[in-house]
Amino acid sequence: MKLDPTLVAVALLFCCAVSGTAQTPADAMEFEHQGKWQEAAEAWKTITVRNPSDAGAFASLGVALSKDQKFREAASAYRKALDLNPKLPGVQLNLGLAEFKQGNFKPAAAALRTALAADPSNAQARTLLGLSYYGAHEFAEAIKYLEPATKSDPGNLELHHLLAQSCLWAKNYSCALEEFRLLLQQNPDSAETHTLMGEALDGLGKTPEAIAEFQAAAQASPREPNVHFGLGYLYWKSHQYDDAKREFEAELALDPDHAQALAYLGDIAMKKNDPDAVTLLRKSMQKKSDIRIAAIDLGVILAQLKQYPEAVVALQRAVALDPAEPDAHYRLAHVYQEMGKTAESQKEFAKVRELREKADRADEDMVRKMSSSPPSLSSPQAERPN
Repeated sequence: MKLDPTLVAVALLFCCAVSGTAQTPADAMEFEHQGKWQEAAEAWKTITVRNPSDAGAFASLGVALSKDQKFREAASAYRKALDLNPKLPGVQLNLGLAEFKQGNFKPAAAALRTALAADPSNAQARTLLGLSYYGAHEFAEAIKYLEPATKSDPGNLELHHLLAQSCLWAKNYSCALEEFRLLLQQNPDSAETHTLMGEALDGLGKTPEAIAEFQAAAQASPREPNVHFGLGYLYWKSHQYDDAKREFEAELALDPDHAQALAYLGDIAMKKNDPDAVTLLRKSMQKKSDIRIAAIDLGVILAQLKQYPEAVVALQRAVALDPAEPDAHYRLAHVYQEMGKTAESQKEFAKVRELREKADRADEDMVRKMSSSPPSLSSPQAERPN
């Protein structure tokens, strides 16, 4: 079939007219002015195709994509802009925000560090950098940026809360106490803040004061998750086993699958020669296999019952959970000795001697016992890209 040359010419003219729509920066900016971010992004894409060395067009494309919630594409556009012109103002900040919005906290921090170095007075970059370090669980670094952010915005309780959490997870307990006291002034009945205050006090070795804070939390909100467990753990540390048992049972009444409460109840039962200990410890390990006290206690009891193969499995699990602690190696050495496995026993005893020559290690801090990670970030304390 032969095409009519006139029809082809008309079609090409029509095509060019359509593709030429909104191909100028003025057209793209008009779409932005109208809040039509998808149309603006399409316009900027057309401009970058026509002029692939236009760093400003790529930066504007990134802004339009960010406004349209397409943060992954926006980050790619910002990086292209920076490849073309590393000193283009504002792009590192916008890149950091685009990465932050995706939960890519380490790349976000890298971009924001550059943005802050270029403009040390930029409060938005500083706050976002602190939030990025928090999201990346680099709490000591987060403190450096969240602390000045709270001073410049003292009424922002969310920032104070994040600073307090950062201090707590960085084991900077004095800083955490100061922040939690401030938060309690604003809301004296906050069970969460009383709990966190108790964790900080425990970190400072002030266990009676920590118990008082957890008691306040339990009174303010008796059904708050983990509060009774935390109070029970503090009683357990203080060898107040009857009080501890009561609190662990209260936690299990709220959450029958609370593995740590089961583990510590099992430990108390073992200390009292209660035959329920094995059942409690097995149940704990079925719910959650990484609770060390359950593994080592179960290994000890099974060894006493001369159930050596099962005892070895439990104690090996305890070793795997913390190879630097000598107690599980010591128990395992004795079990191997009872089984007649001399080489294995000598190897474990040698490990015990090696570990005991090292400095004593601090007990596991309560913060990590209460939770495996800090609260996740909510919406960032920052504006959209500009």
